[in-house]
Amino acid sequence: MNKFLILAVATLAIACVQARPDAYDAAAETREYKSDLKEDGSYSYQYQTSNGIAGQESGVGGYYASGSSAYYAPDGQLVQLTYTADENGYHPVGAHLPTPPPIPAAILKSLEYIRTHPHQEQRQGQGRF
Repeated sequence: MNKFLILAVATLAIACVQARPDAYDAAAETREYKSDLKEDGSYSYQYQTSNGIAGQESGVGGYYASGSSAYYAPDGQLVQLTYTADENGYHPVGAHLPTPPPIPAAILKSLEYIRTHPHQEQRQGQGRF
């Protein structure tokens, strides 16, 4: 029983230490901040902190935006993200983002068949309802 209690307390202590923010991050300060908002709705901003977090964005409010951000992961690796946002949605790019698996060859073959063999109604130029 004592071994279990010691193991549980040790595990909890490790979890608490890992969940607590690093003192370096907790004391981070904003080193640079710039912001510009124009009457036509266009804007830009940029910031940088003492612990390596940085970001910038520019765009036209409600229509378009593009920007980037960067920070250091807990393992020390630099994480960088660039993005655009417009009428077609949000488009992030970064080496850390997951990517979909490749489309299987059989599915690609089926899609090509469908593309090259339209439905009979489409070939005749008339639809049925």
